[in-house]
Amino acid sequence: MPTISFQKSLPSIEVPKGKKLMDALFDAGIPVASSCGGVGSCTKCRITIIEGSQNLSLPNELEEDLREMYEIPTNERVSCQTEVLGDIRIDTSYW
Repeated sequence: MPTISFQKSLPSIEVPKGKKLMDALFDAGIPVASSCGGVGSCTKCRITIIEGSQNLSLPNELEEDLREMYEIPTNERVSCQTEVLGDIRIDTSYW
C-alpha cells in the first residue's frame, strides 16, 4: 500500500492504491479544507506535493479546468480529484 508522509509532524499513513487523496486524509482523521464536499468546485482542498508527484493520477478533465481557472501551481493538486498510486510527501498551509 502507498504511504503518505507529511512535511510537518503528522504521522505517515498507509492508504489503498487508487484512493482519492482527500478521502485518504479524511479516513485518517486529518482535516482537509473544503466547502464543496469534495465535488471539485471550490479548490480549497489543494495540497502541495513535496515528493512523489509521479505517484499520483494524472489530472482529470475537471482538475485541468480548475488548474487553468484558478491558476493552480504545478506542485499543487486538488485532493478530491487526485488518486494516490504510490508513496508521496505532502504539505498544506493549514496543518
